[in-house]
Amino acid sequence: MILAEHLHANSEYSMVIEALQTSRLANGEAENSNCPESFLSPRQDCKRRHGSNGTIATPYDENCTNEHMVGVSSRDATEDIDTNIQPDVVFKKARVQRELTLQDMYNQDSFDDDDEDDSDWEPMQKHFEIMKWFCTNCTMVNLDDVVHCDICGEHKESGILRHGFFASPSSQDGPTDVELEFKGKYKGDLLLSVVDMQSGVSFSNRCTAIGFDERMLLHSEVEMKPRPHPERPDRLRAIAASLATAGIFPGRCHPISAREITREELKMVFSSENLMPRSIAMGVNLTLTVECLSYFTPDTYANEHSARAARLAAGLCADLASTILSGRAKNGFALVRPPGHHAGVSQAMGFCLHNNAAVAALAALAAGAKKVLIVDWDVHHGNGTQEIFERNKSVLYISLHRHEGGRFYPGTGAANEVGIDGAEGYCVNVPWNRGGVGDNDYVFAFQNVVLPIASEFDPDFTIISAGFDAARGDPLGCCDVTPAGYAQMTHMLNALSGGKLLVILEGGYNLRSISSSATSVIKVLLGENPGCELGDSAPSKSGLVTVLEVLKIQMNFWPSLASRFTELQSLWEIYAAENKSEESISELFLIV
Repeated sequence: MILAEHLHANSEYSMVIEALQTSRLANGEAENSNCPESFLSPRQDCKRRHGSNGTIATPYDENCTNEHMVGVSSRDATEDIDTNIQPDVVFKKARVQRELTLQDMYNQDSFDDDDEDDSDWEPMQKHFEIMKWFCTNCTMVNLDDVVHCDICGEHKESGILRHGFFASPSSQDGPTDVELEFKGKYKGDLLLSVVDMQSGVSFSNRCTAIGFDERMLLHSEVEMKPRPHPERPDRLRAIAASLATAGIFPGRCHPISAREITREELKMVFSSENLMPRSIAMGVNLTLTVECLSYFTPDTYANEHSARAARLAAGLCADLASTILSGRAKNGFALVRPPGHHAGVSQAMGFCLHNNAAVAALAALAAGAKKVLIVDWDVHHGNGTQEIFERNKSVLYISLHRHEGGRFYPGTGAANEVGIDGAEGYCVNVPWNRGGVGDNDYVFAFQNVVLPIASEFDPDFTIISAGFDAARGDPLGCCDVTPAGYAQMTHMLNALSGGKLLVILEGGYNLRSISSSATSVIKVLLGENPGCELGDSAPSKSGLVTVLEVLKIQMNFWPSLASRFTELQSLWEIYAAENKSEESISELFLIV
């Protein structure tokens, strides 16, 4: 997407910035604490979005961009300055005695005719056009004179929506050698799949089922913000393009028919207020104006197609669960949106409308499962899923997420949130205390928390709330999990429940990261090895501390964890006593 903006080339701009900085310092504020996001570095911007100043930020702030200062427009500057400056702060034009407000300075094309002569000033009426484009891969804004995104490096004319992550990030759209290789490799499977779909032949219990419907792409924002919303239809397009390029879907996986979830089914999960949130319900009333179909929370939007998209997503997840549990498919992947794990009993939030994982879990229980495991590796805590099941001992909910003392959205998911009303221990939270968490910490947590508890729980059916926003390169998650890491975690969970596993898409906002990660996960569902072995990886210092914190709490409910806690605690004491560097943690684990 390309846009053009006009900027007044005059000295007022520098005066405004200088006065704004002076005002902030005069008010005792840190110089960068209230800096407009468009002036921040990518790392600073990421921290600002997630409340590094002690506040809980929404997962998406439309004013947060990764533009550098050179790319700021007069409109952007006006919005940022108006929201940060005190009302009583005014700016004086050189050699002009009367005071002007910021609104005056940016709305006036010129000063009044009776102003003093200012022939010694720079020309004030010079206009030049700043062209910008939004990166298809990460949505960040770039100046038109650059070909590759300043943030993720993706080419301006990227082919990722046509070829998926197989498209070169550094060149224009076009077929790749890798794409042709994959299509040739799975050409026979692709033709067989088409014949099966046309003949109506039912798929066998050895297959992987995929839930997808193009109508979910119609859920999109109506009110365009300064940057495209990260939860956008292109997320599904990029994954679908990657699967098609690899010959996986269509090809090696089989589709299930889409249907909309019924009101009766939703009543099993949500209160009457959230069966169709009021703002979503507006979408089915054609007499309402388009202005009504916009953001109904600061970060969540709806249009006239959103209600149906949410019902389709929930319906696909419910049917995939019953299909897998009945043995008609061995496992499945729900390629759905809008996501769901923030949607609770009575409210939709955090990009989420209906809680798809909760719908699937209850569908599995209705189909005969006695115990259901939900593992949520989205970088944000699934507060909605926890709320729905925190009193239910038939569903074990385990979440691994950034938390940082409650400063990371949505602020819930501390280690001591364990369930209530007799279901203590059936909510397990692994709250990372920093960003940048990668494969080693996740696999370590799986080995020492997730799998031991899950094995003791012994589920009949396993669901993964698969957000890929902890993936390397994600603009919201700022973590470092690789496709190999996601494949390894899927492989570990696939050993539970007799392989009855359903993966449901949640978050993930870098198209290259989300499509490569989803493809790696689906390959494991198809029976491929996860690739590189991560079993001997050692955790970071902060990762070890988090796991110890969780074990200390959860061993009160899962006795098998006690010996593991004692062993890891001894290792930590050795590490702390010798005051070793973080790199030396790996040496301790090699000794063990």
